[in-house]
Amino acid sequence: MTTSDVIAAPGLANLIAAETRIGDVLGADGFFHYRGYDATQLARRCSFEEVWHLLLRHELPDAGQAQQWRNTIASAAVEDDDLTARLLEVVRAATVAGGVADPLATLRTALSAYGTLSGDQPLWDSDQPTREVRAIRTATAVPWLVTAAHAIAAGAQPRLPRPDLGYVANYLWMLTGRVPADEHIRALSRYLVLTVDHGFNNSTFTARCVASTGADLTSCVVAGIGALSGPLHGGAPSRALDALDRIGSVDRAEAWARDQLAAGRRVMGFGHAVYRTLDPRSELLKQTAAELGGPLAELAIGCEAQVVAVLDEAKPDRPLRANVEYYAGVVMQACGIPREMFTPTFAVSRVVGWTAHILEQGLDRKIIRPRSRYVGEPAPRLLPDQSVR
Repeated sequence: MTTSDVIAAPGLANLIAAETRIGDVLGADGFFHYRGYDATQLARRCSFEEVWHLLLRHELPDAGQAQQWRNTIASAAVEDDDLTARLLEVVRAATVAGGVADPLATLRTALSAYGTLSGDQPLWDSDQPTREVRAIRTATAVPWLVTAAHAIAAGAQPRLPRPDLGYVANYLWMLTGRVPADEHIRALSRYLVLTVDHGFNNSTFTARCVASTGADLTSCVVAGIGALSGPLHGGAPSRALDALDRIGSVDRAEAWARDQLAAGRRVMGFGHAVYRTLDPRSELLKQTAAELGGPLAELAIGCEAQVVAVLDEAKPDRPLRANVEYYAGVVMQACGIPREMFTPTFAVSRVVGWTAHILEQGLDRKIIRPRSRYVGEPAPRLLPDQSVR
C-alpha cells in the first residue's frame, strides 16, 4: 500500500487509534461515561476521590475502600523535606516575580524536574503496581506545584496540603489560604469530575502517544500539559469569561455575537468538536452556577440564550451550544479561583485521567506510529547541477 492509498482525515477525526476501557463520548447523543457510568451522575453523587478510584482501579469503592483510598492519596502528597525544597527552587526559578509567569508553563517545568528528582523510571522497565504508585504520586504533586507557582508569583508563601482536607478542599486551601465552604467544594468537585476524562481528546492522546514509547510516566504527563496549553484545548474558560466582560449586559449579547460572526472570529464557549447537541457537562455546570448565584452567573445564563439564537440563525445546519468552558469559568471564579488559574485547575483534574490512560497504554507494547500523506514535490527530484552553483 502506498501513501496515496491511505485515507486522510483532518485532525484524525473519527479514526480509531486504540481501544480503551476507561470511557467514551457519544457526541450525537450528548452523553459520556467513565467505565460505563454516566459521568454527569458521577459528578452529582460521587467525590472526586471515588471517581479517581474508578478510573485507576476500575471500580467505584465501597465505604471502606473509599477511606483507604483517601488515605493513600493523602500519604502520597507528603514528600520529604529535601525534595520539597528542591522543587520550590525550580518553581521560583521558573516563575517571574509579580505574577507575570504562566502557572501552566511553570507546572510543565517543575513537573519535569519532579520526575528527575524523584527517580521516575521508564514504563517499559516497571511493573503495573509500581506504575500505579507513580501515577498517584504524580497526580498529587500537580495541585501543590500549580498553587506553589501561583503563590510565588504573587510574592506569597506556598502552602502544603492539609491531611484533614480532601483533594478538592486541599486544592482550594493551597490556592486561597482559606478552608473552603461546602458549596464551593461541591461545585469544584463537579467541575473536576466532569473534566477528569473525555475520550481521546488532544492532551490524552498526546500522553498516550508518549506512553507507547515506553517513556517514564512524568514525561507522558508533561507532554499532556504541553497539549493542554493551547487555547483551543485548555485555555477556553478564561477566554469565555473575557467575552462576557466585553458583552457586559444581556441586552448587548445579540449584537456582540453578530459582530463576532461578521468578523469571522470564533465565539468562545460555544460549539464542540464532538458534541452535536447539548454538552452534558455544560448543563450541569450551568445548574451549579445558578446554585452559587451572583451577577456573573446571571449574566452568563442570560447571554447564553441570546448567543445561541444568533448561532442558530447563522448556522442552521450545525447546532452550536454552550460547551463546558462557558460555565466552567463562571463556577471556578465563584469558588475563588483567579482566571490565570483556570487552565492549571483543568490540569489538576485531567492529570488523573491522563495517568489512567498512560497505565492502560503501558499494557500495550506496541508504539503508536501513524502514517502521513506526502503532498510535496514529486520524487525523486534531481539534484541541481553542482557546476552551475
